Amino acid sequence: MRGMGDETGSEFKRICVFCGSNSGNRTVFSDAAVELGRELFLMVDAMVIPKALVPIEISGKTVGEVKVVSNMHERKAVMAGQADAFIALPGGYGTMEEVMEMITWSQLGIHNKPVGLLNVDGYYNSLLELFDNGVREGFIKPASRHIVISSPNATELLAKMELYTPLHREVVPRQSWEVVNL
Repeated sequence: MRGMGDETGSEFKRICVFCGSNSGNRTVFSDAAVELGRELFLMVDAMVIPKALVPIEISGKTVGEVKVVSNMHERKAVMAGQADAFIALPGGYGTMEEVMEMITWSQLGIHNKPVGLLNVDGYYNSLLELFDNGVREGFIKPASRHIVISSPNATELLAKMELYTPLHREVVPRQSWEVVNL
């Protein structure tokens, strides 16, 4: 979880950033992560991690609160409950699974928060094409395609996310979902 200071004028106070546990093979990816950090003023105030991953993913000094939860699903529920928006940097299966769940939760009406893909050097182009094909083939409603916001740079992505207004209709009324019980 990354926090944005009140001095930014942003409506977002906390943005959940999904990213890989390594930086990839090209410096363009780590450079983009640094750029996003600068845009968010990189005020790290919380990290949510399943107990089983603590010895693998936490090494050295940590900054801010580290909240240990029992499993990955609880991790996502806690992060979703605390965040005002979600951004995925390029990453692997875990990153993609996390961002896809946030997209699905938006479609279902569990939250109405923007979900952004930082499409560094076209990393997410094929995924975005898959979503567009899902619309063409009738599996994704055009209004639900609007849930996913993408941009190749952090400044533009955050600006687009600030303008986000949900266009899709929820599958069930919002009060039917309890994120803490998911």
